[in-house]
Amino acid sequence: MTAPVPVRVLRVAAGGEGVGKLEDGRTVFIPRTAPGDLVTLAGLEVHKRFARARIDRILSPSTDRVEPRCIHYAGDRCGGCQLQHLSPEAQRSAKAAIVGDQLRRIGRLDAVDPVVMPSDVQWGYRNKLTLAVAGGHVGLHRMGEAARVFDLERCEIAAPALQELWTVLRTLRSALPDDAERLVLRLDREGGRHLIVECPAGKIWDGGASLGRKLVAAGTPATVWWRPEGGAARVVSGAEEAYPATVFEQVNPALGDVIRRYAVDRAEVGAGELVWDLYAGIGETTELLLARGAIVESVELDRRAVEQGERRSRFGPPAGSQAPGGPVVRHAGRVEALVGRLRRPAVVVTNPPRVGMDGIVVAGIVAARPRRIVYVSCDAATLARDVTRLGAGYRVASIRAFDLFPQTAHVETVLVLEAA
Repeated sequence: MTAPVPVRVLRVAAGGEGVGKLEDGRTVFIPRTAPGDLVTLAGLEVHKRFARARIDRILSPSTDRVEPRCIHYAGDRCGGCQLQHLSPEAQRSAKAAIVGDQLRRIGRLDAVDPVVMPSDVQWGYRNKLTLAVAGGHVGLHRMGEAARVFDLERCEIAAPALQELWTVLRTLRSALPDDAERLVLRLDREGGRHLIVECPAGKIWDGGASLGRKLVAAGTPATVWWRPEGGAARVVSGAEEAYPATVFEQVNPALGDVIRRYAVDRAEVGAGELVWDLYAGIGETTELLLARGAIVESVELDRRAVEQGERRSRFGPPAGSQAPGGPVVRHAGRVEALVGRLRRPAVVVTNPPRVGMDGIVVAGIVAARPRRIVYVSCDAATLARDVTRLGAGYRVASIRAFDLFPQTAHVETVLVLEAA
């Protein structure tokens, strides 16, 4: 029997898998490996241009390897994190290389690997934990197996207050609806805990108040929400005017604030200049721009997020006002539907979801000809694609990455473009 041929891991790919070369020259992707590892492979799946495999044995470990903290990382092959086996320094090095590679390969940019600013907190930073319910289990998906869920005991990157809530909820599973499909545990900006129970449409859950009382009795009070499929979330236990726990916010809020301030600094907005804040969320970037004396037109799809921004704002007309000439006009709707109706900006700040900007949005920005574009991205591949779409009328002024999601392969990037 021929002995397996060792493979040296060369780098980390965008999804967090290690990359090596087979004897025939094919690239092979191997999860949970580190640059410098010498491994033998198991479960090899060969495709026309590449291959996938898992580790059989580590013959010579990389100096970048560390022992994963989470009991589920190896034991249950949890898919929530991809890089716990790498030191923090190695994680940032891998993420810098991922961003640089995507910008060069997809964006055709002459870009070096950017500096990656570290997070002050490597563990316990997430203010949101989404758990699947399937096959009698409540927890997270196994790596590469979307249909399989393992029972979660604890999540090492979840904020301590959320872990406390989950520890109690594990003992109260009988109080959850039998048809629950997903649980979302979340902290709001004031530290309040929220539990969103998602169920199929067509059935009413009347156990929310009872669950809320049990959480209070256990010392972990939380606002309990029920969201039927296709319907709006509603509070079933807790404050009547609860924080809108379903709106999007960064899961690492402390570093998210740093990134917003950095992006607004790089916008270099002058007093009285009009700025677009696209994909504005609850308006935190808008507030920073207004504080600099800018006039802002913001666009956000989630109407509840827009309303939250209006309620929290220290600037501008009363909630719901669309008064022309005011310092801020907030639009609720799709950016691609509204971009052609906005006033011409001096600067654009855009922070789209992972899929990047729709082509209509890119075309709208090009037609508006702002002098500066600040693009905040959570996916380097779609960032690179969109920079190419924006065309030769802009040049890259700066690139900075941020380790917003330690222990995972995700990275946040702020890229600044100036009119050429």
